[in-house]
Amino acid sequence: MLKNIPPIISPDLLKILCEMGHSDRIVIADGNFPSESMGENCYVIRADGHGVPEILDAILQVFPLDTYCDKPVSLMQVVPGDPVETPIWDEYKAIVAKYDKRGAECFENIERFAFYEDAKKAYCIIATSEKALYANITLQKGVV
Repeated sequence: MLKNIPPIISPDLLKILCEMGHSDRIVIADGNFPSESMGENCYVIRADGHGVPEILDAILQVFPLDTYCDKPVSLMQVVPGDPVETPIWDEYKAIVAKYDKRGAECFENIERFAFYEDAKKAYCIIATSEKALYANITLQKGVV
């Protein structure tokens, strides 16, 4: 056991977070995201039974967001015409605001297929059991 490490962060995830360098990106994916096919060239960590907000909160306790870019947090934009609500995004903004003074200013929305292309270049994808739609989020690592 280690002190001050959220217990939801598995040893494998902790190792990945430590290995990541400045500007590397990590995707926290909802349960519908094609994590294995998108992550065929990166690490995929399973976080079954957990939702994105709890993983996001735990990661941001130990993970600095990039301060050298304006938008270190990316969300998958809702496809135009899709009647989906995204209240989970408000949760994300509140969580990020606890750890980064820029708060909601850190966020950008990326078109669905562009998000997929970015995910293929991520250092790691965390596959959660999140049921909310359009709940995928990408974080770009900063420096300590």
